Formats: sequence, structure tokens, C-alpha cells
Amino acid sequence: MAGRARPRPSGGLESEVVACLAAADGPLTAAQVQAELGDDLAYTTILTTLTRLYAKQALTRTPRGRAHAYQLVGNLPETQAGLTARQMQKLLDAGGDRATVLSRFVDSLDEDSEQILRDLLARHPEPDEKPPGPDTRNRRPR
Repeated sequence: MAGRARPRPSGGLESEVVACLAAADGPLTAAQVQAELGDDLAYTTILTTLTRLYAKQALTRTPRGRAHAYQLVGNLPETQAGLTARQMQKLLDAGGDRATVLSRFVDSLDEDSEQILRDLLARHPEPDEKPPGPDTRNRRPR
């Protein structure tokens, strides 16, 4: 089977497209992304990648002539974090025993990452707790 001399790692093209859009001054069409990447990539390959990123809610798209122009939903770090979180959730959903998977994940964290996770979990209420809100004890019923 003929292939690329140096195949991209999994998710490599997605990362290149996201970086291309992040560096752009505004929304780009698939043809513009293809021209920017300049890597013998088929237009349909770029369009498929853009469509998938749009479906993952990493991009917005607006009509431009007969095509669409794509732009990152947030800045580059936010977009990358959202895609990574989506991938982590997908892997977690594919696993069998969530408690064991999460336990092993937490066991593998360094101290700084573990503290970040503890801080994040402390900001989220337990499922049966109500999130903090305005005090309603002295309000009259309507």
C-alpha cells in the first residue's frame, strides 16, 4: 500500500487545521485552509476535517458564497482543551469500569495535576446538593 513517507500521528491533521485557523486574521474556507497548509492534501480531506471539527463544536461556520468559512469558537488553548476533553470523555465512555479507569487515571497524576483536579472538583457541588445561589429564606412567596 502506497502511503505518506511520514504519516501524521493520530489527530495530527486536526491539530494543523486548528493551528492554521488560529493564525488566521478571520474565518477561512476549506480552499484557503488547503492553500495555507500546502501539503498535497485533497480539498475533500480538508473539508472533512473542518466538518468534523465543526461537529465537535470547536469551530463556527458561516456561509461564504457556495462554501463555508470556518473560525475557532474560542482561542487556541481553549479549543485544544475542549478537543482534548472530548477525546478523554470518548475514551472514558468506551471503557467498561469507569471507577477503575478514573482511579488509575488519578493514581497516574503528578502532585500538581492532582491538586488542580481536587480544586476543580471542590468547585462543583455534589449531584444532590444545590449550587450556591441567592439567599431565599427571607423572600415572600408569590
